[in-house]
Amino acid sequence: MSYINESLSAGEEISSLFEQHWVVRIPMMLWLLLVITIPVAIYEFLRLRYTELGVTNKRVIFKTGIISRKTEEMKLASIETVEIDQGIIGRILGYGNIHVSGRGVSDVVLHDVRDPMAVKRAIESISHPAH
Repeated sequence: MSYINESLSAGEEISSLFEQHWVVRIPMMLWLLLVITIPVAIYEFLRLRYTELGVTNKRVIFKTGIISRKTEEMKLASIETVEIDQGIIGRILGYGNIHVSGRGVSDVVLHDVRDPMAVKRAIESISHPAH
């Protein structure tokens, strides 16, 4: 079971799950090409496999870690801004970072997400529903 599913509180439901763009797999592919570095490629594969990004009806969540676990979470009520950080290559290939900032808490950054505009819309639609 994924961390996001496992950490849901009473009444909390997953609204959206996001994926990282395929470009984040390039280092893993390069390591695979170099047969000597297969352990590094395996590590990269597992690192990507155990990264989770999503939004529930209560929180935005970014989780990393293979054996250990590190999460960045922000309650939807605390969100003030959702910003996209996308370079030239990201614009061309369709990926970028999402910075979620809020009152009194550190930013949550979702790295290298696919279709960052859709992710931004998903977070904003759940955190600031239309009246």
